[in-house]
Amino acid sequence: MPLRVVFDPDHSEKEDRYIAIGISIKSRTLVVVHCESEDGKLVRIISARKATKNEAKILLGE
Repeated sequence: MPLRVVFDPDHSEKEDRYIAIGISIKSRTLVVVHCESEDGKLVRIISARKATKNEAKILLGE
């Protein structure tokens, strides 16, 4: 399953924030915004939703 994770510098003033775009087991393209603790042991989900058509194109490289 394809997955892309990118750093989100526009919203990362106090913590490192990432945007993950991938495909679920039900073939839905999803976006998850998350951050990780400094030791990497904790992940906080900020947002999870169905990807827009433009975001899906990013994942597919179109």
